Amino acid sequence: MAAAKPQRTPQEVEDIIIRKIFLVTITEPDATATTDSRIVYMEQTAAEFLSEGKDLRLSRDTMERILIDRLSGDADESPFHYLFGCYQRAYDEAKKIAGMKDKELRAEMEVVVRQAKKLSVSYCRIHLANPELFPSRSTANDAGHSPLLPLVLAEVGGGGIGGFGGGGGGVKSPPGFLEELFRDADFDSLDRILKGLYEELRGSVMKVSALGNFQDSLRALLFLVRFPAGAKSLVSHQWWIPKGVYMNGRAIEMTSILGPFFHVSALPDQTFFRSLPDVGQQCFSDSSTRRQADLVSSFSTIKNVMNNLYGGLSEVLLVLLKSSDTRENVLEYLAEVININASRAHIQVDPITCASSGMFVNLSAVMLRLCEPFLDANLTKRDKIDPNYVHYSNRLKLSGLTALHASSEEITEWLNSKNPSKAGGIDQCNDDKKRLQQSQEASSSGSNNAGGLSKENSARGQKSKYSFICECFFMTARVLNLGLLKAFSDFKHLVQDISRSEDALSTLKGMQGHSPSPQLELDISRLEKELELYSQEKLCYEAQILRDNTLIQNALTFYRLMIVWLVGLVGGFKMPLPQTCPMEFATMPEHFVEDAMELLIFASRIPRALEGVVLDEFMNFIIMFMASPDFIKNPYLRAKMVEVLNCWMPRTSGSSATATLFEGHQLSLEYLVRNLLKLYVDIEFTGSHTQFYDKFNIRHNIAELLEYLWKVPSHRNAWRQIAKEEEKGVYLNFLNFLINDSIYLLDESLNKILELKELEAEMSNTAEWERRPVQERQERTRLFHSQENIIRIDMKLANEDVSMLAFTSEQITVPFLLPEMVERVASMLNYFLLQLVGPQRKSLSLKDPEKYEFRPKDLLKQIVHIYIHLARGDTNAIFPAAISKDGRSYNDQLFSAGADVLRRIGEDPKVIQEFIQLGAKAKVAASEAMDAEATLGEIPDEFLDPIQYTLMKDPVILPSSRITVDRPVIQRHLLSDASDPFNRSHLTADMLIPDVELKARIEEFVRSQEMKKHGEGLSIQSSSKATIQTTNGEKMLID
Repeated sequence: MAAAKPQRTPQEVEDIIIRKIFLVTITEPDATATTDSRIVYMEQTAAEFLSEGKDLRLSRDTMERILIDRLSGDADESPFHYLFGCYQRAYDEAKKIAGMKDKELRAEMEVVVRQAKKLSVSYCRIHLANPELFPSRSTANDAGHSPLLPLVLAEVGGGGIGGFGGGGGGVKSPPGFLEELFRDADFDSLDRILKGLYEELRGSVMKVSALGNFQDSLRALLFLVRFPAGAKSLVSHQWWIPKGVYMNGRAIEMTSILGPFFHVSALPDQTFFRSLPDVGQQCFSDSSTRRQADLVSSFSTIKNVMNNLYGGLSEVLLVLLKSSDTRENVLEYLAEVININASRAHIQVDPITCASSGMFVNLSAVMLRLCEPFLDANLTKRDKIDPNYVHYSNRLKLSGLTALHASSEEITEWLNSKNPSKAGGIDQCNDDKKRLQQSQEASSSGSNNAGGLSKENSARGQKSKYSFICECFFMTARVLNLGLLKAFSDFKHLVQDISRSEDALSTLKGMQGHSPSPQLELDISRLEKELELYSQEKLCYEAQILRDNTLIQNALTFYRLMIVWLVGLVGGFKMPLPQTCPMEFATMPEHFVEDAMELLIFASRIPRALEGVVLDEFMNFIIMFMASPDFIKNPYLRAKMVEVLNCWMPRTSGSSATATLFEGHQLSLEYLVRNLLKLYVDIEFTGSHTQFYDKFNIRHNIAELLEYLWKVPSHRNAWRQIAKEEEKGVYLNFLNFLINDSIYLLDESLNKILELKELEAEMSNTAEWERRPVQERQERTRLFHSQENIIRIDMKLANEDVSMLAFTSEQITVPFLLPEMVERVASMLNYFLLQLVGPQRKSLSLKDPEKYEFRPKDLLKQIVHIYIHLARGDTNAIFPAAISKDGRSYNDQLFSAGADVLRRIGEDPKVIQEFIQLGAKAKVAASEAMDAEATLGEIPDEFLDPIQYTLMKDPVILPSSRITVDRPVIQRHLLSDASDPFNRSHLTADMLIPDVELKARIEEFVRSQEMKKHGEGLSIQSSSKATIQTTNGEKMLID
């Protein structure tokens, strides 16, 4: 029977475990025995043990000494890989120890293993932070790359990166290794290690596009910042916020630790900074020939990838923001990125000095995610947003931005009035900065009571600490302005470039058919390549932004908070607005509102982007402010609000949900028509050098809205009421500008049609055309297409204006027939009638009039309907006389010619009959006017209006120039221009001074002339001719 195996003592077990873990021995190995070749005989250490009288046995007391001696020796294996192996072997031994039956022995050995692990991790840190302490032959091969990074990547589920990941081979560290390495240590020992890791991660995503592998590095970054030491090391890195004389937006994007992560994008960038793989080339080249399913797949892939990036980056920032040790650093980084890229707001952005659109769109998405905690449905935390942040924040530069209404001088004066003790007004910011640095900001949950200014502090113009909600709100507003909204603008310009290039290509191909040339071939080839690149860029924008409804809806939710908060500054959603605009509102940056409107316009054109979005507050805001120049100064911004409403019209949007905004909305029913009419008038004078042309596009949007609202009974009733109340006010101004525009647009269109026909005649004469130089033919062809576009646009606008005159005049006639308006209306109608049925009408015939929106039959019917509507409402019988007074276009044959045309095009016979009767009345009025003129004879100059040279009926004195004019004439002038026509000084109707004495003299003159005429009687010269002839100064005898 075999002898029992001798039981090992605890000391022997400990010695064996330590030898296995650290691969060392201090007993001379038996040459005949089979041993692990990796085990190193520590001869020098053994000799020291013997000289010290110690047993040649390893223990926990000598463990660290053995480890140091092992690391100090000459070895092929790098110290890190050796120490990492020690930890792995300690982990393996721990699993074996767990099976020991002897509880005491197991407990003791567990202590040994834990100590071995701790030592392994501790010396890993020492080595990585100070590689020169334990040199080895393999260390040189790892220069520049941390051996930790492959382990971190494997830990978060990624593989290798670039040229240094392959060495890791996907080797995963044993459980607990990285945790112990990064958590249980003082900061100084880890800082150098972590900073190196961050630099490598930053380098790994440099110039990586959305199709590249950035996910592994992003997960590794998030893994590291979750350790307190990792977070602190990141924000204390010299590249967290790079500094330098030449630092700019692009430099901070490329050199900061987070910059390259934010640069990852599908959006196009300047060639030098372009990332790879090229998204446009790889996903959208030759898009016109690709299957739709392939494009949809690419869209989906890019959207998902970008959302992964947004999620990862927002999680990184959130981890840092939750810690009071790192929160300030994050806010400072965000503010620096925003401030240094302020020029991204310019129309032309320098790609060398400004960060990319990709970075700022990504930052927009991330900031919106950070805002989510305070974007609840009821916006309960909006009171934490302090408007004084705009003026007193030392972190974010907001004070120099264009304000909603106040000028920079007014803002300075207001701030000084709040702070009389501060001579410079905003100089107090230096004191505030000290307070800010001392403060600890509230977390995104808003738990700290740092909601903004108290009333007392507001009165003194001093700020208390700003909550995170407040800082995040204003930073997000700036980022969206420089990022997402700027990308919308860039996309819009890109679409315009594509349209222009397509038109140019079409023109060149047309010319190639007539006169081919090598230069034309080159130009066509160049344009085709240009269009291919444009198409790729457009689809990249579509993939990352337009297809991401979550991003769009998050932005809409943010701007809902923005407008609700802004309205709170003027007292809430109620009308009328305060008599004076509160300075808190007037001094807010204009782009806060402009961005909200731009986003609404853009989102309204994206399918399903508005689904589930609450629009009521936006609607209220627009109605309140679109006609309030005392609150929002910029007329183009107020016009943009109309563009939003235009997008929401049910027939445009195709959504019944938006119909309730117009037809069941209280503020809409009370104020929408009134404010649209007011804006129609206000937009005449924008202050821009292009105001004359701008107004037509703006009024086009207003006209479409008004036409829709006229069909809604409740709005039509409101319209009639406004016309009655504002008979001499805004409604009269509205009619005046409507008539002015109608005349100009139709006149321009008809003249351009004549020019177009001349160009057509030139081009149809092939022989003569071919003899002309190529350049001249190209210029004339471009002119032809330009004229086509102008005619199409002008005719469309003219049709709208005439249509509005037609449908409103059916139920509202009084303003048209006022003394200052009736002759103007009659002249317009006569002019249109002359163009459509007069001798010139045949010269206006076009091969395809519909192409140019020219519908002469419909136009004539509408003109005739206006005539009839006004005739029906003419209770004082002044309209026929006004028609006949028009010396430019009226003649008595026009009405009969018009009736003939109306019969041919199938107009209602009743309408034709009324039209003929009106013409007959106008003819009688013309005859009566001639008789009256003959009766008055030669009129003294002092009785004549100096503008029209007609007899004054109600003379008034202009207060500034002291010139006397007829009231209807000057009132007609004031409808378009509120100034004295003789010296341009300000003038309004209520400033006119009645000239009672002159009026009495004129009336006396008229009476005397009539009496004189009555006394003279009529002299019949010849009964056969039956003609009455008046002579100057001779009495007529009755035969």
